[in-house]
Amino acid sequence: MSAAESAVETIQREMTIFARRARASAGRMHPELSLVSYTLLGHLEERDGCRATDLAAHYALDKSTVSRQVAALERAALIERRLDPEDHRVQVLHLTEAGREILAQVTRSRRAAFRERLAEWPEEDLVRFAAYLERYNAGPAGADGE
Repeated sequence: MSAAESAVETIQREMTIFARRARASAGRMHPELSLVSYTLLGHLEERDGCRATDLAAHYALDKSTVSRQVAALERAALIERRLDPEDHRVQVLHLTEAGREILAQVTRSRRAAFRERLAEWPEEDLVRFAAYLERYNAGPAGADGE
């Protein structure tokens, strides 16, 4: 196996561990907020609302999966539906005040956990790691086996 092939194997293994750790820690950050829910709330905040179909398309998720997540977030009063002012046939999902508060709380907790885990890393390693993650995530959709 070449050094590049070995590196790709290591990257795949470590990214899987990273994803598992992220899912596991999500429940510790807020017991009612899964990693998927947190991600969807963050997207809604960034976009100041969007349609459920937009969420499904952006995250390459099945519409039924997004529908279940949206329903759970609505039941928890973290999001609400509003009519699109430009097209009253369309419903746009928005964070409620409770949704904003929980998202902010979980975001603070997640940032603190990352800071703690990376506290001993030199600044240049942090900057390089951040750039590599951005580069990886900017790659073509579907190329990462998701």
